[in-house]
Amino acid sequence: MFWKQSKEESTVLSTDGLPVRKTNVIKKAAITVVLLSGLSFNFAFANETADSNLATIYHIYTEGQYVGAISDKSQIDQLIKKKIEASKSQFDGLSLTAGNNFSFVEEKVFTPVTDDAATLQQVEDLIEVNANAFAISINNEVAAYVKDLDAYNEVLRKVKLNYISEEQLNFLEARKNTNDTLPELKPGETRIADLIVKEDVFGATMVAEPEEVLSVDEAVKRLLTGVEKQETYKVQQGDVIGKIANAYGITTAELLSINEGLTADSTLKIGQELNVTVLRPAIHFEAYYERKRTEDILYDKIVEETDSLFKGDTKVKTEGAKGERVATYVIKKVNGVQTSMEMTQEEITKQVQHQVTLKGTKVIPSRGNGSFAWPAQGGYISSHMGHRWGRMHKGIDIARPSGFTIKASDNGVVVAAGWDGGLGKRVIVDHKNGYQTVYGHLASISVSVGQTVPQGTKLGVMGNTGRSTGTHLHFEVIKNGTHINPMSVLR
Repeated sequence: MFWKQSKEESTVLSTDGLPVRKTNVIKKAAITVVLLSGLSFNFAFANETADSNLATIYHIYTEGQYVGAISDKSQIDQLIKKKIEASKSQFDGLSLTAGNNFSFVEEKVFTPVTDDAATLQQVEDLIEVNANAFAISINNEVAAYVKDLDAYNEVLRKVKLNYISEEQLNFLEARKNTNDTLPELKPGETRIADLIVKEDVFGATMVAEPEEVLSVDEAVKRLLTGVEKQETYKVQQGDVIGKIANAYGITTAELLSINEGLTADSTLKIGQELNVTVLRPAIHFEAYYERKRTEDILYDKIVEETDSLFKGDTKVKTEGAKGERVATYVIKKVNGVQTSMEMTQEEITKQVQHQVTLKGTKVIPSRGNGSFAWPAQGGYISSHMGHRWGRMHKGIDIARPSGFTIKASDNGVVVAAGWDGGLGKRVIVDHKNGYQTVYGHLASISVSVGQTVPQGTKLGVMGNTGRSTGTHLHFEVIKNGTHINPMSVLR
């Protein structure tokens, strides 16, 4: 049992050796008796005798909690040192300290009763070994702990070197210490202009658990991936891709991209392991580059209409010629990926010459404009151009029209109108632009040779004359003396 003396109380011993509390009034009365009797010396001698019979023990507290009593508090210091020394071999290179604050309260007792071994074991179990570390803080959140300031600087340098070269980084660091003006870029040259960290990154000395302190390379990996470790998920009954992605806060597209061979149509198997960790860098670096280069200026193709040319004809008025310029660009890359490129300066070294082409608009009834209309009133193609019945079918056959009028496919002049053996009654129109069209198997002909026929003019009536198996129109297109497929020009 122990008892602490207060300012308002005095201590006397009872017959059984235990302290007895007396009020301040009793204390004053006792002193008065002593003074009146003149026995002050004997009173003092009695207190000294009592103190010489007391021993000191120490009550240990940590974080407001009572741990136990011990006879020699120096044993606690020795125990802490021993535990820190034992941890040094495991955490080589770290500055270690005890994370606990132990406080001691002395007590004077007649009969000291302590179990030092048990108390020391409790203290040893409570001792937390911490490391004096350097925290890498990103936007006011600790992303990683490293050993010291040198390690912090090395981590940031290595992260930067994932996105820019060492030569570029050295160039930027050298620029911080000089005000010299950079030489002007030459065409074909590119150089880095700046490197900006998008996040608020700073370092600070902090206390951390030794296990949390990373090596330089481990910290670099943490900052580059944004995660402590990659997580996987085992597919369970009823799982679908979208449900898994949503559970881990990622998109379906992201889940597919980080699992090779997985598609939106894939069938999941129970027990199948999926990677569910999307790597997102903890720090984003914006690198800005200056680039100067010589480049061509492409010419535009301009078309001008003119009635000095027939419709369908064209003529190059001015030949196009590429220009040349020396252009300066600012290129922005975020974590090594280009996000923008903006021209900041342009010097024209050779003027561009745009190509100008004249397009004819002049229309005369006797000259085709190169646009061929369907020659019948509706109908369908019953036979295409090609080999048929052992010989070449030089055109197309159109049958079952809604009406039987046959019309000129384009402007032109009739150069033949009459019977032509297997084609029966047929009409040939010369379009005066290298094209001719042939209309065969007509029942009757409505035009004569030499007649000008604007597009859509009635040439005759669909029939079944000549070598024919039914009422239809045989239609041919001839270009510069050679038959071509009518379907290539009909609209």
